[in-house]
Amino acid sequence: MKVDTTDAVWFKSRHSGPDGNCVEVAFLGDGNVALRDTKDHGRGPVLGFTPGEWDAFVAGVTGRLSGRA
Repeated sequence: MKVDTTDAVWFKSRHSGPDGNCVEVAFLGDGNVALRDTKDHGRGPVLGFTPGEWDAFVAGVTGRLSGRA
């Protein structure tokens, strides 16, 4: 999915360490969500998610998908 991140405001978790091994997320005005690697300093690829895809992604990484903990 191609996303327009021109006016995106990027956030990273307050649990992120200082080493740069984290991702940043932007909630876009059209309802979509963008995700990027902090180490790339805004020059790397950006993953785009629809709201439903984002919900499924978060459920998967937090273990709430398919009954996995």
